[in-house]
Amino acid sequence: MSYNAKIRADAMSLNPIDDALFVKMAESLKVCQEMLRVFLRDKQLIVLENVPQSIVKNLQGRSCILDLKCRLSSGKIVHIEVQKADDDDHQRRVRYNSSLLTSNIADPGTKFRDIPDVISVFISKFDVFKRGKAVYHVERIIKETGDKVYNGTQEIYINAEIDDNSDIAKLMKVFVEDSYYDDKFPAISERKRIFKTTEEGVNEMCEVIERNRAEARAEGRAEGRVEGQLSLLTKLVKLNKLTLKEAADAADMTEANFRKLALL
Repeated sequence: MSYNAKIRADAMSLNPIDDALFVKMAESLKVCQEMLRVFLRDKQLIVLENVPQSIVKNLQGRSCILDLKCRLSSGKIVHIEVQKADDDDHQRRVRYNSSLLTSNIADPGTKFRDIPDVISVFISKFDVFKRGKAVYHVERIIKETGDKVYNGTQEIYINAEIDDNSDIAKLMKVFVEDSYYDDKFPAISERKRIFKTTEEGVNEMCEVIERNRAEARAEGRAEGRVEGQLSLLTKLVKLNKLTLKEAADAADMTEANFRKLALL
């Protein structure tokens, strides 16, 4: 199989559970609104703004890229992440992304009561909690009394593994099954069909795949250069050729971070 044919086959095998196709589908406000009306069980929900691959910066640590961020007419902010592989602590991932998003949408001087509510929706191919449910709503409670308390954040975990015949489960079949479409979700089904079956849509997905692979290769080379620089600076510190501060300055990081990364 030629390289171009392989890229084309890869593009046609994508489904909305895959980051590349999900992001393209999420460029449509109609798709986002239809999706969130199902996930949040609110047929009147209105999406005012949708931002696929929203970059949320952290100037002192790890930044993140949200698969999708939406602003609702209610003022609430929803962020969505899709995940195929069960290879990390996903609750901590949701916690981190939600806290980072909250800090980014809170302007200096904002009263805590005025910080917008944030809803985290985690979509996975697997059942995160292994309790046989298609959807889990995680809430805060007071352990001593059992009372629910609300601090402006919600966590919703949705998976494609459990089919309970609900609308959410049916939508998840659209997310993971190659040839499955459902008239209950016209905007989502139509956009999926465009990117999987039309010449224009498949070509666009081929471009996305090639661009993502090129970025991954460039990122890998950059990480290699950083690791090489860190290794050299660490060696120079151990040989007393550089002070810790000089090495940290050369690496453009704090002394504490340099010491941690260099295992000093």
